[in-house]
Amino acid sequence: MAHQRRIRRSGNASFLFEGLRVSTISSVIIDQARLREVARALVKATGSDDAEAGIVADHLVEANLRGHDSHGVGMLPLYVQNFHAGKLKANRHARKMHEDGPIAVFSGEMGYGQKIAREVMDWAIARAGSSGVAIVALRDVQHIARVGAYGEQAADAGMIAMLFVNALSGHPFVAAFGGTDGRFSTNPICIAIPGKDPHAPLVLDFATSTVAMGKVRVAYNSGKHVAPGLLIDDKGQPTTDPGVLWPDRSKGSILPFGLHKGFGLAVIAELLGGALTGNLTYQPENSRDVGIKNGMFAIVFDPRRFGSLEDFQDEMQAFLDFVKASPPADPGAPVMIAGEPERKMRKQRIADGIPIDAKTWADIRAAGESLGIGARKIEDIANGAG
Repeated sequence: MAHQRRIRRSGNASFLFEGLRVSTISSVIIDQARLREVARALVKATGSDDAEAGIVADHLVEANLRGHDSHGVGMLPLYVQNFHAGKLKANRHARKMHEDGPIAVFSGEMGYGQKIAREVMDWAIARAGSSGVAIVALRDVQHIARVGAYGEQAADAGMIAMLFVNALSGHPFVAAFGGTDGRFSTNPICIAIPGKDPHAPLVLDFATSTVAMGKVRVAYNSGKHVAPGLLIDDKGQPTTDPGVLWPDRSKGSILPFGLHKGFGLAVIAELLGGALTGNLTYQPENSRDVGIKNGMFAIVFDPRRFGSLEDFQDEMQAFLDFVKASPPADPGAPVMIAGEPERKMRKQRIADGIPIDAKTWADIRAAGESLGIGARKIEDIANGAG
């Protein structure tokens, strides 16, 4: 069975993490159940209780399973760095700061975003169930990771959700349209709609930049270049070298997607996720030395309040079927709707394991070392012997 497969390796590499020399290791493919245990061990070592560690670990590995390695376990070394710096707090909960009917504002108390954003969405889903709609603002929370998970959470409850997120995290690294340096973050937007198949919601989840920052990190860690048209260097010139953003993000920027259109959406996400929530924006007077501080603005509403849910979903499915029936430009790549590529990848990676590049695996091991978990222990957990 898949969960009995041991860690698999290919290639060798040696890296530094916060000045700590990591012994030469191989890139690996790890069963998703074992990878959850690795992530859970690291999060618990930052002081999280079992419940929180499980939520964070599950969220990260689910991102890997869906092919979004940028938001998966590769984030753990950054979380550990922020923990050591006192910027990430364990065992915090969403604290309600203000409530006015279907509207509420929450503070994340700089805790793990995976748990806190989920708690906020639980409130929004419940309130939308009783009031028809809920509008929530979340501020001062560490990285909430893959935003689509919260859209899925709402869709699983039969709700439609629209989410706008901003982030403060060191030097800004996404350029304005027509600009040559970073002015904001990747500012994701998510819209999720429940479909006729309860296991297959439509989940549109995208960064307003041409590529997520974490995908640039993955390319850098893998020793690969990115595609043309994604990055510019510190002179504003096009480049395919992810090194302009890693390890020193001040050397270059990611471009907004869709020229002025993606730029416009990024500004909206910054204003709704940052200014309106009270999380603040990337303007120079606000501190950026905060780890990865997210703000989230979400609208959650019950489609049943507009009429027959069955009629809506029938019409939705008929339209999606029509769109997907378009003759594909590439016969081997049929048209897919948002959420389908992730579900396809999830099945594949559950069966085959999750690939982790050598640099990322070295960083995870070193993060464990910094928390008092030996690199050998990390290996044992990944192999099912821990």
